[in-house]
Order: sequence, then C-alpha cells, then structure tokens
Amino acid sequence: MINNTKDKILEVAESLFNRYGVRSVSMDDIARELSISKKTIYQSYKDKDELVFTFAQAHINRNRCEVTEAREKTNNAIEELVNLSACIREHVKTVNPSMIYDLQKYHPKSWSLWMDYKSEYIKGTMLATIARGKKEGFFREDLNAEILATFRVESIEMTFDGKVFPRDQFDFTEVQMTLFDHFARGMMTIKGQELYDSLIDAKSYESN
Repeated sequence: MINNTKDKILEVAESLFNRYGVRSVSMDDIARELSISKKTIYQSYKDKDELVFTFAQAHINRNRCEVTEAREKTNNAIEELVNLSACIREHVKTVNPSMIYDLQKYHPKSWSLWMDYKSEYIKGTMLATIARGKKEGFFREDLNAEILATFRVESIEMTFDGKVFPRDQFDFTEVQMTLFDHFARGMMTIKGQELYDSLIDAKSYESN
C-alpha cells in the first residue's frame, strides 16, 4: 500500500510538473489533486526536493529505455538516426520549458541528473550512431563526430529557449524537424541521402 501511494504521488507530481513547471507546483497542490493530506506525501518523500529528484530520475530512466528500444529496431544507421530523432522529439514535446529552468535554478541535484543524461547518454548514443553510419558508408568519413554530436545535443536544448524560438512565433515540432533535417543531411554521403529520402517519403506516404 505504501509503495502504491508513493507511486501515485510521483505520477501526479510528474503530470503537474510537466504541465505547470516545478516551482509553480506546491506540495499542497499535489495533495489536493490526490485528495490526500500533505502529511501523507511527507511520509513518502521527506521534502519537495526529494520528490523532484525522484521524478527526474524516473523520467530520465524511462526516456533512456525508450531511446534504447528505438535504436534496436533498426537495420542501418539512417533508420537509427531517424528513430532516435523521433523518440527524442516525442520526449521533449511533453516537457514544459519552465520545468527545465526550475530544475536548473532551484534543484541542482536533479539538474545534475538531467545534464549527465544529456552529455553522457544522448551524446554517447549520437557518437555511436555516427560511427555506425561511417562504417556502413552512409555518413562521410571526414566528419568530426565529437563536434557534431555536441552540436546535436545543444541544438535540442536550444529549442526550449523562448528567447531563441518564442512559442508564439514558432511551431515547436517544425523547429525540431528543421534542425534535425539540417543536421542529418550535412553528415550524409549520396548513398545516405538516397536512403534517407526514401525513408522520409515512405513515412510521409504512411501518414496520408
């Protein structure tokens, strides 16, 4: 029963954090949403910082599993790159930009988890995909993988910056797709571009 309550608190907290950001959501808000007392929450989590850390950990672990699964269902580096981008795009669509800011400013332990995931796992995954693409002849041999993997990771984060891409002026999905397409085509050989174009055409046909 205790674990069920703890999991339910985490589930509701995550929903509220994603919707309103972390700072705007109080323990009272979570208790009200669950129709329980705040004391019940503190029996599972000693304070809001621990709840936020657990939320960040669960969110990242789930994303990691989904990215791994997306990569495994591929026959070549082009499919892997496309699947990886689609998976990351789905992840960032659910994230409130203010949540990222709140973690950075008010919850340094949780922010450290987020940064490690970005700089180690996502960048490491991108480096592995680029290496695979070179080996298969789909990506250019002269690429500096370290620079491009870093660029890709930072360009994903840049889409959250409302000063760079204000949400009232730019469609978030279009920004993500445009930056990805620019990044992907810049790495490809002619062989890679032909396969990439065929995949994009097939996906477009399937969605009609």
